[in-house]
Amino acid sequence: MGFKLAIDGPAASGKSTISAKLAKKLGWNHIDTGSMYRAVTLVALEKGINLEDESSYSFVKDLDIKYEKEKIFVNGKDVTKAIREPIVNENVSLVSSFPSVRKELVALQQKAAQHGDVIVDGRDIGTVVMPNADLKIFLIASVDERTKRRYLDFINAGKEVDLSKVKTDLEIRDQKDSTRKESPLIKASDAILLDTTDMSIEETIKSIIKLINNKRGE
Repeated sequence: MGFKLAIDGPAASGKSTISAKLAKKLGWNHIDTGSMYRAVTLVALEKGINLEDESSYSFVKDLDIKYEKEKIFVNGKDVTKAIREPIVNENVSLVSSFPSVRKELVALQQKAAQHGDVIVDGRDIGTVVMPNADLKIFLIASVDERTKRRYLDFINAGKEVDLSKVKTDLEIRDQKDSTRKESPLIKASDAILLDTTDMSIEETIKSIIKLINNKRGE
């Protein structure tokens, strides 16, 4: 079965970056569930559907979504960069709020996490996707720190964005994610809270490895 690590947290808390680097260091599998919801959002935008109409997302069940080696593919097409566009950021909360969309993707995520040592990150991993995970971690960071991280992501990707807008978008995302009816962002009762505001990526990884070793009794 392998060791199952669930990492949850708000937008730009470092979940995906930390999980990817940790998985590479440990030689584990990594599943970035947020990328899956972004992929659906990208397809919905490309199709030009009414994003607010849940019945318009019937196409999701026919999508071939794969997350391999830190890249995400939809029907064989690499959409790793496209899903990070600001327009996707602005709409992914809405798309991921629909029960039918979440049902399809959660099933995919649970199937992918069945075998081997795996790190799954997202917003409902410890509560919905892997409620029986061996270790659950809830990553947080101050909104200012998360704003800086997301802003630098955009700049490094060659996108010009306004810092204040990045912060506003994050705050809106936090509010939407934590108050949605379907699988809201919430810390599982048995999850360990890890504040990364003043921690580097390497420091965070070391802390998590220590928690894994403690859980395994090593």
